[in-house]
Amino acid sequence: MPAPPRLFDRALHRIRLDRAARDYANADFLQRRAAEDVAERLAPIMRDFPVAVDLSARTGAFREALERGDAKDRVGFLVEADLSHRMLQGRAGARVVLDEERLPFSDARLDLIVSTLGLHWTNDVVGALIQARRALKPDGLFIGAFLGGVTLTELRQSLVAAESEILGGAGSRVSPFADTADAAGLLQRAGFSMPVADVDTVTVTYDHPLKLLFDLRQMGETSVLADRHPKKLTRPLMTRAFEIYFERFRDEDGRIPATFEIITLTGWAPAH
Repeated sequence: MPAPPRLFDRALHRIRLDRAARDYANADFLQRRAAEDVAERLAPIMRDFPVAVDLSARTGAFREALERGDAKDRVGFLVEADLSHRMLQGRAGARVVLDEERLPFSDARLDLIVSTLGLHWTNDVVGALIQARRALKPDGLFIGAFLGGVTLTELRQSLVAAESEILGGAGSRVSPFADTADAAGLLQRAGFSMPVADVDTVTVTYDHPLKLLFDLRQMGETSVLADRHPKKLTRPLMTRAFEIYFERFRDEDGRIPATFEIITLTGWAPAH
């Protein structure tokens, strides 16, 4: 089979996450929201998960949400995993640095795998899901949340309009995200049973687009496109993009919105 296209520079993504780790808590609101949601989804499932892995654990939002939730006693040994070693520093518990594109787990060893806001940076989402399914025991559970296609739509539109106006054309500045309509199909293609996809749309407002860009940097969520735009973002281009952002999207209080779409996938490894 041909190799999947290389959309993202994973080495650069690791560098961005390492850089973001120190101040990550100042902008981890999306990670915590996704982690809380995943923990809540476990609560009504009346079964135990003796061995679990938290992919894209970052600074431990899922473990903390689990400790506060009703599923606390049903998840046994939890391994926190992340692409960035700095994200895992400074706390107790089992931790492992890994790449979601190359999971190191043996087949049929895990009861539960969760992933919070990491899969949208993988070059082959289906391939990553197949690896997760293989690592799960029969009837093991996968719950993964990632950013979907509506994410940062206002920023995208503003950048495209500014580039079209100043440069006479537009290229990719913001990373692509999976379409909501295709989400459940990703699990089906990866061989999961009973796939379900849910969408949570979050709108955050800022007094200036620079504050949004600062948050994205602190999240480690700035673009790591492998095929980067040949022309750098200049001051005039950014200034015009910000003007368009305000012109098109400013609310009655003078603030600008930033939309984030969190898609959560739930699927079970087939029982033999």
